[in-house]
Amino acid sequence: MRRYPASLSRSLRETPPPLAADQLAESWRQLALPSGLSAACWLGHCSVMLRLGGLTILTDPVLSHVVGPRLAGRTFGAHRLSPAVASAGSLPSPDLVLISHAHYDHLDRPTLAALAGSPASQTRVITARRTSRLIPRGFSSISELHWGSTIEVQGLRITALRPKHWGARHIWDVHRGYNSYLLEADGSRVLFAGDTAMTSAFDSLGPIDLAIFGIAAYDPWIHAHANPEQVWSMATSMPARALLPVHHSTFNLSNEPPDEPVRRLLEAAAAPLPLPQAPRIILASPGEIVPLATT
Repeated sequence: MRRYPASLSRSLRETPPPLAADQLAESWRQLALPSGLSAACWLGHCSVMLRLGGLTILTDPVLSHVVGPRLAGRTFGAHRLSPAVASAGSLPSPDLVLISHAHYDHLDRPTLAALAGSPASQTRVITARRTSRLIPRGFSSISELHWGSTIEVQGLRITALRPKHWGARHIWDVHRGYNSYLLEADGSRVLFAGDTAMTSAFDSLGPIDLAIFGIAAYDPWIHAHANPEQVWSMATSMPARALLPVHHSTFNLSNEPPDEPVRRLLEAAAAPLPLPQAPRIILASPGEIVPLATT
């Protein structure tokens, strides 16, 4: 039996069961509000709730059962392997929604419409270049952010980075952008990579408190999605204090078995590294709130 380093013990121990939707919203509301990065909750695929700088941030919210084009009242595309842990209407109202690119499994109009239609609607949206028209109306604002540009929202600094991917929603709209995001508040730094193949784009960022990387859909799409070993290499190059793997075991988008990406990531992390401290891998169950205090 393979023995993993003590630094991975949080990754391998039995995780608590996910909270029911009403419990999730209430538990999130009751979180303490320290400065910096305080909590994360993976909702499946690339959808993550973050508490950073006192704000609730939601990345690529996709809670539909099927994602893909809609024709004659029916959605055609990938089906969820298990039901979503919550509906958009049952989530805590986010202060900010980040959209990395226009692919159907990242920009889900039904989920966004439900978020925009909630009583909250002070929610701002940051999205990639030439994608704002795809976002349903009803949010307080929708801003496009191009590579290298920065915007500040209530003390949170957001910088758009260029991953190795592409942004077209259909075959013909190749003009659309595709982003990763660096989030900075109160001395804490989070990288939401979105979709990316292996790239050196993040090497010069410096230390990151939490790196959120997709680890699946690499077979046969290795030109657009990094494999687990490549993700581990990118996370350790920063270096990241913690790595939250996403974009796995939610939709069947490629040929590798659903359980392969996590297994390969842990095997890569078990190899000796010339580093004083390897990133902590966070393998959260969908709907599990993980404390991440950094200050």
